[in-house]
Amino acid sequence: MIKNAESISMVEALEYLKDAELKTFIGKFVKINSKDAKELRNRLEGLNSMKIKRDHISKIIDLMSEDEDELNKIFPDIGLDEDETKKILDAIKEYK
Repeated sequence: MIKNAESISMVEALEYLKDAELKTFIGKFVKINSKDAKELRNRLEGLNSMKIKRDHISKIIDLMSEDEDELNKIFPDIGLDEDETKKILDAIKEYK
């Protein structure tokens, strides 16, 4: 039964999985630990940008983009300005 339909990152999903094999598989793609992912999510939500939705934040945590081109792939239909892009990339760099 689905209690709450909310976008989460892969590392956040690991907390809910019970299957060890699936956890191991997904763990291969995770680029950040759970504690840092929560801190990064809070920091990105704290930017209070109307353009950055929860789905975007989950993808940012999953991909941990290193440059503007990688980050823009998460926002194909939204144009981030230079300041927004810099703030997001600066936040990501703190957790790499």
